[in-house]
Amino acid sequence: MLDLPRLQALRAVATFGTVTAAAGALHCTPSAISQHLAKLERETRSTLVEKDGRRLRLTEAGRVLVEHAGRILAVVEEAEAALVAHRETVSGQLSIASFPTACRGLLPHALRSLAVDHPRLEPTLQEGDRQGAFDGILRGTVDVAVIDEWLDLPADYPVGLASLELGLDVGDLILPVDHPLAAQSGPVRLDDLRGERWIASKPGTVCHDWLHRMLPGVRPTILVNEFETQLTFVAERLGIAFVPRLARSTLPPGVVARPITPEAARRVSVVWRAAAGGRPAIGATVAALREAWSHRDHGAAELSIHVV
Repeated sequence: MLDLPRLQALRAVATFGTVTAAAGALHCTPSAISQHLAKLERETRSTLVEKDGRRLRLTEAGRVLVEHAGRILAVVEEAEAALVAHRETVSGQLSIASFPTACRGLLPHALRSLAVDHPRLEPTLQEGDRQGAFDGILRGTVDVAVIDEWLDLPADYPVGLASLELGLDVGDLILPVDHPLAAQSGPVRLDDLRGERWIASKPGTVCHDWLHRMLPGVRPTILVNEFETQLTFVAERLGIAFVPRLARSTLPPGVVARPITPEAARRVSVVWRAAAGGRPAIGATVAALREAWSHRDHGAAELSIHVV
């Protein structure tokens, strides 16, 4: 394979006529130019230059190689310029993964901000669970992920990932407006809810798993993943539900939200490959997600970056 510095040396000699002038143009020593030429001739098994008095002139093989070297070096220069531009501008493709609730509660605002502020960025979004997001980041198919983890069951972050906590998403008890506990002052104790009819997410989801950890043996009568649908069932007095605040904007008529004790909160974080943290597109996406979280007025906790 031809070495780029040696091609640069040959082109400089062709342009300036002497080893000394070529060395001055490339900011190196004449000895370095002579070594590059000698190695290039060995690599190509061709005589590329010959003396012409005090100057050097190209042989026929040298002229052929210089012609191609000019095009090669021009392409390399264009690539270097594009890379500099890429480092300094937010552009290109970027893949985002997110757990379902954040897809609804955060990503619309974040993606809209990115479209307005960085029109050259081409983000894509896929919904999925935390483990799928981790796997995608490690494989390189996901650039940025929004994940959740309950405080009593923290996630195991793979080595090589960096994360930034957006804040805590608190969950509330959702009751029909005429439920006996709807007017209770203060938080509702979870232990007082064991005999209730529960509406919950399907098994395997984080909210379903949380409910079974907190109330072992509870058997929800209605299983639906969509929180808006759960609220509709509660409004029809078919049961009660546990719904994180990120999953709802407003409550439908006929239901109320009550705090519970012990409080249920999950940490919402943005995750990316630590090695790619300097990429402007990732920085812009993280900033957009931070702004989207703040826009929801969650009273987010202090932000902190963590690298595994």
